[in-house]
Order: sequence, then structure tokens, then C-alpha cells
Amino acid sequence: MYLSRRSTFLGLCALPLSACMGGGVPMSAPVARAATMRPQPNPDFDAWKARFRGRALATGIPANVLDPALNSAGFLPDVIARDRRQAEFTRTLEDYIQGIAVTDERVAAGRAALSRHNATLRAIEQRFGVEAEVITAVWGLESRYGTERGDIPVISATATLAFDGRRGAFFENQLLAALRILQRGDTTLANLRGSWAGAMGHTQFIPTTYQDYAVDFTGNGRRDIWAEDPTDGLASAANYLSRMGWRRGQPWGVEVRLPQRFDTGLAGRGSTRAVAAWAGLGIRDMDGRNVPDHGAASLILPDGPRGPAFLVFQNFRTILRYNNSEFYAIGVGHLSDRIAGRGPIRGDFQPDRFGLRVGDRRELQHLLTRAGFDTQGADGVIGPNSETAIRAYQQARGLPVTGQPSRALLERLRQGV
Repeated sequence: MYLSRRSTFLGLCALPLSACMGGGVPMSAPVARAATMRPQPNPDFDAWKARFRGRALATGIPANVLDPALNSAGFLPDVIARDRRQAEFTRTLEDYIQGIAVTDERVAAGRAALSRHNATLRAIEQRFGVEAEVITAVWGLESRYGTERGDIPVISATATLAFDGRRGAFFENQLLAALRILQRGDTTLANLRGSWAGAMGHTQFIPTTYQDYAVDFTGNGRRDIWAEDPTDGLASAANYLSRMGWRRGQPWGVEVRLPQRFDTGLAGRGSTRAVAAWAGLGIRDMDGRNVPDHGAASLILPDGPRGPAFLVFQNFRTILRYNNSEFYAIGVGHLSDRIAGRGPIRGDFQPDRFGLRVGDRRELQHLLTRAGFDTQGADGVIGPNSETAIRAYQQARGLPVTGQPSRALLERLRQGV
């Protein structure tokens, strides 16, 4: 599933890697591997590679690096298909937070990862000034703590997308940067793997971002974000956030309550005020206290005027530099809070356009499957499998066939009709 309000930077996707790679697969499903990305013969792609070779040589990439890489590069039509369908689905804030970014599973795994790598993460925090819990949260969202780093050849993926032309100049720059990684010797051609769009390693850097911000924290002479040891990947993410303006010791945001009849037209990242000014308008934290002054703040209402509300600060804006999605920034911030032991979001999430909450959709999927219309999982995401099951149910029951969920459909299933 993909967010409609998406605009991305590092990983090209507003969701974690598992969702970016899976195109809406349940969180428990395995991510796409290189075996599913079979190169296909394409004479036009081969001709494009021959032309690109001259451009790459002219930038200073030596033939002994360039030729083996280009010879290995295959045309991957599945990569183009994934690029085309990125905006196919939308999610509510509840879906994103409770279904992907800050599940109990991801929080528990994050606390375990922080404990396991505590000495490394604290050393990174000390050098770059980004809290260990925040680095861990980025790691958790980008690659599920290193367990889903991607296994698609980066040279093939970026070459395919550069050849395709929809974002040709952008991906040709990524391809050139990937070749420079090989030229510098940070990794090998066999290890240069990542997501369908070329995002790589534990914290999913695209090649140009790697070029500018990756660091060798282990001191072995290579900026190895692909290794099983996550040290360089975590340090690179911290370096990036630090250079984008992270302020150590300050929160990303604070969940707040709005007074009755509050003018929600004042919300939005474009409207920044002193915390005292927001307090003067009646905004308090969830316990009714004044919000501490962490600098200029914006009020955001990512789930609409009746959903959870947040005052957000400089560190929220910094996370947006990593991935320019409000949902993503809330996900990183809130996951880091939960890893640190703080509680869940307390505001009321709003239902989707069908009037359903994530729990309703999970129940609908479970009941459909029990009735013999398999949704291939009950994650609360109404994707292609669920839509097929709904259509089959509607057709079997003589109902209008829409493939869409509804409260009426849920009630029918509850009644077993």
C-alpha cells in the first residue's frame, strides 16, 4: 500500500521497505527477492546500455569497473511495474501507525535491537547527537531492523528505471552513483543489492545519498551499509539526520488536545508559532498541561480535525528530510517514543472512507475467510486479495458486485448470511 500524500527522498517510498517492495502485501508476507525479478531480453535496453557506457566513461568511471557492472545489468520489467503502481492505494493514519509502523511486534523488536546493539548505538549517538532510540526507529521502519534490506541488483534496477525514462535523469544519476560505490571499493558488485528502486542497506540509502552521507564508523576503510553488522548503516543514518539539523534532547513532537471550536485552519506545517502562542489559543498536552517550549512549532492534524493532533518541532522537520511524508515522520517519531518506553497515541483515530476502523477491516477479512472467501490474511488492509474475496462473496450472495468493504457487508458477515 502507498500513501496518497507521498513525496520521498531516501527510499523513494513513504512506507517501510517491506511495504515498498511488496506493493501492499501483508506485513507478515515475505518481501520480493531477486528470484522474482527475472531479467528479460530487451534489445532497446541493450542499445541504451551501449549509449550510457560512453556517458559513464566521460564522468571518470573506469572501464574495468563499468563493463562488468553493465554486462551484469539485466532489464527488469517488474521494477517498472512497481514504479508505475506506487500510488495505487491509500491508508489512514491508524492503518499506518497500528498496521505498519508502530505495531506491538515492531516495538518489541526495536527494544530488543536497541538492547542488542546498545553500545554501538550509544557510541553513534555520542558522535552524531541523534538519540539511539531514533536511529533504531529509522532502522525499524526502513528494513525491519536489518531483516528486509532488499535483494535486487542495484545496477539492474537503476539501469532499468533510467532506460524507462519516466524519471530517467534521476535514475541515471543513481546508476552513476552506484558505479562510483564500486569504483571506491565500498562493496562488491555481487553485494550491491537493495530495493526495486535502488535503496540500499539497513537504513535504505539511495546511491546519491550514500555518496554524500554514508560513513565508515567501524574504521575498516569501507562504508559498508550492506553487511550483517549494521554499524555503518546506523551511523550513516545518524550522520544524515545530524547534518539535516537534528537537535539532541528535543522531541519530534507532542500529542495535544485542542479546545472546543478551535480554528483548524491554523494547522499545517506552513504555520509556525511559538509554543506560548499555541498555549494562548488553548492547546494543551494530553494531560491538560502546557507543552514545554522546544522552539517554533507547527500544529498538524494528519487524521483530520477529529483525529489525533500534534505540535511538531525541528526534529519532525528533520525526519521529513529523510522521507517527506508526514505519516512516515510520525511513524519514526512515535516508534522511537515507544522503544523508549512511552505510551501509545491517545487521540481517536478516524474511520476510513467506508466508515471502518482497522479492527473492523481485520474482522471483515477473518469472517470472509471463514465463510470460504479467502482474503490471504487478516491485516486490515483492503488490497487486491480482499477485494477479490469481497467480489466473490457479493456474487455468490446475489449482491451488487463492487469489491468494496462496508459496514453493511461486515454486519452481514457477522450474522453469517
